[in-house]
Order: sequence, then structure tokens, then C-alpha cells
Amino acid sequence: MERVRLGIIGIGNMGSAHSKSIYEGNVPELVLTAVADLKESRRSWARETFGDSVAVFSNAEELLGSGMTDAVLVATPHYEHPRLVKEALRRGLHVMSEKPAGVYTKAVRDMNEEAAKHSDLVFAMMFNQRTNCIYRKMHELVVGGTYGQIKRVNWIITDWYRPQIYYDSGDWRATWDGEGGGVLLNQCPHQLDLLQWICGMPSRVQAFCHEGKWHQIEVEDDVTAYLEYPNGATGVFITSTGDAPGTNRFEVDLEMAKIVCENDRISVFELEENDRDFCVRTTEGFSQPKGQWIDVETDGKNEQHTGVLKAFAAAVLRGEPLVARGEEGIRGLTLSNAMHLSGWLKKPVDLPFDEELFLEELNKRRATSDRKTNLKETTFEIS
Repeated sequence: MERVRLGIIGIGNMGSAHSKSIYEGNVPELVLTAVADLKESRRSWARETFGDSVAVFSNAEELLGSGMTDAVLVATPHYEHPRLVKEALRRGLHVMSEKPAGVYTKAVRDMNEEAAKHSDLVFAMMFNQRTNCIYRKMHELVVGGTYGQIKRVNWIITDWYRPQIYYDSGDWRATWDGEGGGVLLNQCPHQLDLLQWICGMPSRVQAFCHEGKWHQIEVEDDVTAYLEYPNGATGVFITSTGDAPGTNRFEVDLEMAKIVCENDRISVFELEENDRDFCVRTTEGFSQPKGQWIDVETDGKNEQHTGVLKAFAAAVLRGEPLVARGEEGIRGLTLSNAMHLSGWLKKPVDLPFDEELFLEELNKRRATSDRKTNLKETTFEIS
């Protein structure tokens, strides 16, 4: 096999972008052979865009059973991701899933268990921000251990302002029944993935999730979360779709450095010695460990979605490493679920948390969701 035949399930916002990119040859080792969408308008768009060179199906099951693909990319509404990934794996197809991995960890854990049964197949997540040279360098600096253990983490990520019209553009948007959450599940999956990828998983979360604070929606649009890590480090994660202008500043304090990521650059204040050693050594009451700010160079590469898809094709064809394995999707989702659960219960939540309790609380909100989503009438799309 010289190229991987790819089918895309869901050709809404992201699915259509992926399909056009592959059709135009941006991922040479992938060839688009099929797409599927429940909505006729999207299928008509596909026929007009790709002509007879790409098969167009009215549902996922038809595409999965067509024999026209070696792999599929799932780009549907969030709740559908685990079900479709499992079905594709059962049919012997390699799978790439858009973010998030799902809405609740219980379903994603079942998905991962299904993937383990088919370990000969490639299962990947579309965590395209991991290709960003800035975050790759932060991962290298923190995980590499040169600067010692993490002491504190702060990420203010509020630079995705959304007006009301954004939420009014689809009945599934910003509803518990349609989308399963707000800013944590729609805008933040990449940042929550990066947070755990770079800094590891916390052991306890306490969050304040404000629902409909800045918009007429039923889900959260403003969140402040406090994190506690196993080694005693602490963190704060702040996000909102209501700040204009917003901020994107990611800080990691370690024993021998402070790393600051902002405005697409990394700065590091390197200490001359471990601050824990200095703390017990110094005899001056107001002294501080010496150091200096340095600018950090990166390789400048940031292939985003194309890079993830190139790696996916290479993994299928030659067994090369993925940007993100599919099983890793549960980690960032664990953080968002824990934040939601903490906000609902109004108390700290230890990780791992009670997945059945989370689902019970989520279903309470789905049952009273103002704008119920009928998936049979809703285009497969993801933001």
C-alpha cells in the first residue's frame, strides 16, 4: 500500500477542512476516497467539491461498510466520537478522532478498551497543537528535567471571545444534550491536553464553572480551576469566551527556572542554583537566587492538522510514531470532567473521580437541556 485510503465521517466545519486539504494533496500519503454526513446540504457540497472522485454516503455505517477505505477520520458531534471509533476498529479500519475524545470518560474508557483489542490497528487523536514548536519546546524543557520539579502552573487562556450569534448558529451548540459542555469541551480540549502533556496530571481539582455568565447559554462560559499535583505543586487554569481582549499566558515555575509562554514566544528565567538549595543555604533574609532571562529558540515548525495527518499516514504505512495516540485523549477529558464535577458538587474532586457519578450529574442536565439536539437532523460538525 503506497497511500492510505481515507474516509471522513462528518463534513461540517473541521471535516470539510480536512477533506479539502487531503483532496488538494497536502498530505501526500493519504487519498480521500469517501465522506459521510447526515445532512443533505453537506453531501451536496461534497459532490460539488469533489465530483465523482470521492464517494458520498448518507451515514457513517454505509461508509464503514463500503470497503472503500483503509482508515477513517471521525469529525462528528462530541457524543458520537467513542461509538464511531469503536465501530471503525471492529471493522478493521485505522482511526483518527477529532477532539475531544468524547464527552464523558466512561465512554472514552470503553473506547480505549476496544482499541486495545485491536492493537494491530492505528488509533490516533487530532491534537494538532502538539505540533506547535512553542509547545513542543515547553514539553522538552519541563519533561526533560533540566530545571527540576514543577512548583506552580498558571494558564490564563481567554483569547477566544465568542458573540451570542456564534452560539445561536446551531441547536446543538452550548447545550448539555447537544455538545456536552461549553468552553471546557469546545474551546479547551487542546489546552487541557497540552497542560497534562507538559505538566502531568493533577491529583485534585477544585473548579468554579459559571454557566451562561456572559451569554444566553446553559453551559459554562467562564471557568477558574485550582489544581493540586502529587508532588505538592499547585496550578490555576482560567478560561472564558467572554473576555475582550483575551489573554493566552502559560507559566510554569520549576526549582531552577520560570518558563513563560506568551505571544508565540518562550522566555525562561534560569536560576544559577536550585531555589530549594538556596532557600536553606542563604543567611540573608531578603535575598533571592540569582539568574537571568533568556529567549528560547525553537525549530519554527508548526504543521498543525497537516502534521498530525502526515504522522497518521506514516504510522499506518510504516509504523512510525503518532503525534498523539488515541488512548491519550482520555487525559484532557479527565481534567474537564473533573472541573465540571467539582463545579456541580461545589467541592474539590480527587482524581480518579467517580465516573458513574459524573455521568449521573451530566444526564440530569441533559434531561432538562433547553435545546435538545436531534442528531438525525444535525450536520456532523465540530468546532
